[in-house]
Amino acid sequence: MATETTTTQADGVGQRHHEETQSLEEMREGRQFLKYTFFKLIPAWRSAAEEEKENAKQSFRQIVDKHSTTMIVKPFSLFGTRGDADFMLWTISERLEDFQEMISESLKSPLGKYLTTPYSYLSMTRRSEYIREHRHPGQEGDALKKVPGKAKYLFVYPFVKKREWYNLSAEERQRMMMDHIRKGHNFPSVKINTSYSFGLDDQEFVLSFETNYPSDFLELVMALRSTEASKYTQLETPIFTCVSCPIGDLLQLF
Repeated sequence: MATETTTTQADGVGQRHHEETQSLEEMREGRQFLKYTFFKLIPAWRSAAEEEKENAKQSFRQIVDKHSTTMIVKPFSLFGTRGDADFMLWTISERLEDFQEMISESLKSPLGKYLTTPYSYLSMTRRSEYIREHRHPGQEGDALKKVPGKAKYLFVYPFVKKREWYNLSAEERQRMMMDHIRKGHNFPSVKINTSYSFGLDDQEFVLSFETNYPSDFLELVMALRSTEASKYTQLETPIFTCVSCPIGDLLQLF
C-alpha cells in the first residue's frame, strides 16, 4: 500500500533515467536509517518491588533522553492495542551504530532484564520510483529526511510485494501506482512514511502512517484494497496501532 504524491508519466520516466545515471556515491547522500523497535514487559515486572521498578524506569528515561540528543527518538504506547507488544521506540539516524548503542544500553539497564523485543524493523530512506518533483500538501513528497509529525497515532507494518510486480514494465507499474496514489489523496489527514528494507531486513518496505483520526486510516486501507496495484501485495502484517506518548507519560503506564 502506498499513498505517495502524483506526477506525470513523462516526469517519472525522466527522473528514472536521472536516477539510473547517478553514481553510488551520489545515491548515498542525505539518506537515513529508520528503526522501529517493539518491546514487551515480561510478567515478572508486575511483581517486582515498587522501588526497583521506579529506579528501572528512571534509568530507562535517562537513556532515552541521552540518545535523543544525537538522533530522533519518539516513544509510542501499545498498551491496550496489541497483546504481544507494550511500547515502541521509533528511532531515526544516519548511523546504524546509534541504534546498536541505544538498544544495548537499554537491555543492559535495570529495566532490560524485564524486556523482550518481539518485533524489530530496520529500513532506509530512498527516492521513490513513482513520485518526483511534485509535492502534494500534507504528504511526504520525495524526502530523504524523515521527521515525525505531531499526530497522535501511528500505524506501522512491514510490506512485501509479489515477485511478479518487479517483472512488469516500469510504465505499467507507474500507471497502477498513479491510480493507487490518487485514491490515497482522498485522505489528506493521513501522512505516509515509506522506507526501504531491501537487503537490510526481512521485508522490502516498512510503512508507517501518522494521523489524528484512526477512522481515516481505516477508510484509506479499505479504499486501497480495490486498486489494481494491491493485487501484487504479498505481505502487510503484522499491523501495529501505536499511540504517541512522551517518555514520562509512557513510563507511567508500566
